[in-house]
Amino acid sequence: MTTESAGDPVRSARRARRGRTPLSAVLALVLAACGGESGGEEPAQSLTLYTCLSDESIQPVIAAFEARDDGGHVDLFRAPTGEVNARVAADARSGGLKADVIWGCDPLTVQAFVDQDLVGGWTPPDTDAIPEEFRTDDYVGAHVLYMVAVYRTDVPAPDSWADLTGGDYETLAVPDPSVAASALGTLGWFAAEPQYGVGFYGDLKSHGAVQVKTPDDVTTGVAQGLYDAGITTANSAYAAKSDGSPVDVVWPEPGAVAIYGPVALATHSRGSDVAKSFISFVVGADGQKVLADSGAYPTLPDVGGPTVPDGAPIVSPDWAAIGAKKDAILAEYQQVFGG
Repeated sequence: MTTESAGDPVRSARRARRGRTPLSAVLALVLAACGGESGGEEPAQSLTLYTCLSDESIQPVIAAFEARDDGGHVDLFRAPTGEVNARVAADARSGGLKADVIWGCDPLTVQAFVDQDLVGGWTPPDTDAIPEEFRTDDYVGAHVLYMVAVYRTDVPAPDSWADLTGGDYETLAVPDPSVAASALGTLGWFAAEPQYGVGFYGDLKSHGAVQVKTPDDVTTGVAQGLYDAGITTANSAYAAKSDGSPVDVVWPEPGAVAIYGPVALATHSRGSDVAKSFISFVVGADGQKVLADSGAYPTLPDVGGPTVPDGAPIVSPDWAAIGAKKDAILAEYQQVFGG
């Protein structure tokens, strides 16, 4: 569904390596270490990836990369953004970042890691086909989340974001910006818009809005009839509709909020060819096609995947402005919903 799935257990165990090293190869390596000749194959290269993408999106990408001649084994830690942040902080306290690659769900999170000198300093050389707004010198956007409105089919469709506060809905749901990066980017966009501001969330709450953890929780709650409408990702909303839930999707005026997810190389892994190969694959045509086939919105044009409705309005946050005011925006938001 969405790249920050709700209800999934955190998957932090390392995946088993494919195959076992034959005893003869082990003996050959021992002999080589002692000056003898080595007749065994070199151990497969590996990398550790931290990401907030859903299993539906990340597992096909990993499988395709591991099957490539220039691929390698990927050890995966997958969790919502808040838990990825906690893992990175724990790494920092215990000696340093364990990940070779971080694939985030918004540029604010990844830029914070750049500012800590944990990632950045390298991007693949051939990324010109990816739109410039999804690229920096430190990371490249690999996927896009579109924040839209999901609503039950037995209530009126909201034409605009403001319609959610118009009285047609008894209950509403919003995702927690401290958990889901997509929710944080959306909050930042509303905060910067004069006709909305953080006060928009206060209006939502006064009209029955509650805070849940992730966009998938919003979608599930609307599908189950707990809420009339809510703010979620397009992937999640369309998946619920496709599954037969009594919901529909609106890209509200003035626009669905576009949140891009960057992939970045850890600074301690600048010498890792396999980590660089993974990033190059992810943002290249082959990896973007795999991602699109999984149901995600890729950043590279013309590789397939879900489509944006004709004429659908889209807006993009000012990431630098949000980053400069993030703590103040969150503090104001938490006065409404706590946290």
